[in-house]
Amino acid sequence: MSQISQSHLLPVFARADVAFERGEGVWLIATNGDRYLDFGSGVAVNALGHVHPYLVKAMTEQLGKVWHVSNLYKMPDGETLARRLCEASFADVAFFANSGAEAVECAIKMARKYQYASGKGERYRIITFEGAFHGRTLATIAAGGQAKYLEGFGPPVAGFDQVPLGDIEAVKKAIGPETAAIMIEPVQGEGGVRAPQPQFFKALRELCDQHGLLLVFDEVQTGMGRTGELFAYKRTGVTPDIMPLAKALGGGFPIGACLATTEAAKGMTAGTHGSTFGGNPLAMAAANAVLDVMLAPGFIEHVQRMSLLLKQKLAGVCDRYPDIVSEVRGEGLLIGLRAVIPAADLSNALRDEKLLTVAAGENVVRMLPPLIVSEAEIDEAVKRIEQTCARLSKATKRGAA
Repeated sequence: MSQISQSHLLPVFARADVAFERGEGVWLIATNGDRYLDFGSGVAVNALGHVHPYLVKAMTEQLGKVWHVSNLYKMPDGETLARRLCEASFADVAFFANSGAEAVECAIKMARKYQYASGKGERYRIITFEGAFHGRTLATIAAGGQAKYLEGFGPPVAGFDQVPLGDIEAVKKAIGPETAAIMIEPVQGEGGVRAPQPQFFKALRELCDQHGLLLVFDEVQTGMGRTGELFAYKRTGVTPDIMPLAKALGGGFPIGACLATTEAAKGMTAGTHGSTFGGNPLAMAAANAVLDVMLAPGFIEHVQRMSLLLKQKLAGVCDRYPDIVSEVRGEGLLIGLRAVIPAADLSNALRDEKLLTVAAGENVVRMLPPLIVSEAEIDEAVKRIEQTCARLSKATKRGAA
């Protein structure tokens, strides 16, 4: 039956030959009954694990009330969520969408419209960084600038200038009379769990202030506790003007958000942007429930403790198997394990060991466990990583001989 279903799906994903029918916390149970430790979290989405009881209760209650009414009417739960996100961040206003790419699209439009509303309509270009990933729409693949995503889709959407990550002189040279904003991920997830030094972010903020540009932090992957703070910008000592969110915000339910200051959003007046499903009651119930859990005392501290534990244990694996893994990088529970062998081979081997991970750029395997992961579950994951590395190391040495 699965083969019949698969044949009707657009083949744009290289899917692994495994399907899951239920989840429990940090575990996923396959259709054949096998249990997998989920250190991928649906690519940083299931921050509270699977079927978290508080989220289940909130969504079940909302399912019995109303699912969709449209943005033609007031959204009390949306107003509540917007207020809570703004109170927990630098922002004054929020727009709700359905995905990370939509949230980034809103940020792009907002940055351009800000300049237009400021009497500088010639400013529309946005500086982005090599290795970035901002989404899969025509505008966001142009923002990312990666050839493998742009190929075959015609001329890239105009208005994006990529420069090397961490090169402040390149940023200075890229700023021109048409520049509107600078957009950066606090940590590049898809790009290989890469992050420049805090001084780089401070220099970007100074350049934006000096030239009248907006600073956009794409926190689609890093936001909502993933890096050991509710939002990763707090780790940099720098405050952006606009911040797209998604992934973990709904705990697994599709939602995106674009947060901004009142000044940055001044061009976004009635009719300039919209979304049919954005801010629907189900998404608002999910995100408000996620915030309830994440804002509870001790939650972020738990993420920080588990991060330190996991990184320490992974460093030990690197020491013991330098022919398989060479480096641990990342912040919070957005952790990259740089592989010596092809990262895809390591990720596949870990899946054979019933541990789910996500490959990334720079030959890195991402570890993205649910933020509720326990010390015992981290121990179990590291045990499986160790077993995998031992097996691969033995095979490598046998092949070399």
